[in-house]
Amino acid sequence: MASKALSLPNLLTYARIVAVPLVVVCFFWGDGFVASDNARWWALGIFVVASVTDFFDGYLARAWQQTSTIGRMLDPIADKLLVAACLLLLAASSTIAGWSLWAAIVILCREILVSGLREYLAELKVSVPVTQLAKWKTTLQMVAVGFLLAGPAGDKILPYTTEAGIGLLWISAVITLYTGYDYFRAGLRHIPD
Repeated sequence: MASKALSLPNLLTYARIVAVPLVVVCFFWGDGFVASDNARWWALGIFVVASVTDFFDGYLARAWQQTSTIGRMLDPIADKLLVAACLLLLAASSTIAGWSLWAAIVILCREILVSGLREYLAELKVSVPVTQLAKWKTTLQMVAVGFLLAGPAGDKILPYTTEAGIGLLWISAVITLYTGYDYFRAGLRHIPD
């Protein structure tokens, strides 16, 4: 049991969870709520490394036959923590502002609601598997957040980096709504009248 909990795929998931506060600390290092260019690049670097672990933890667990209950539980939690923390700090820094906050709110609300539904269904011994579209949704969210973490620092190197991030955030919010609806439709079949 302990060996599976400390397998490399699970260690990658744990590292993604540890990366969450590191991204936040780097983003605001020294300048309060105004992220300097250096702070944005450091936060983006840690975020990219953490995001890459999302692919490798699942891939390695399957390839090495090291899937575990704790890994299946923590993997989506790690994803949600990373995306949610970044969306909140991007809102706090006004990188996401105005109407674009609604895209972030949609994403956060869906993640909380689906997590609650999964918890409820787990008590009923019902598993709702992650769909391929939901995996693409997570990837798109992470790409959007990456562009937004670079934000104004990225705009200096690649114009419209922030705008691209906002556009991708809206696209991922729409996909998030659809996948959320898909989960609820699947889950409602198992809820007693």
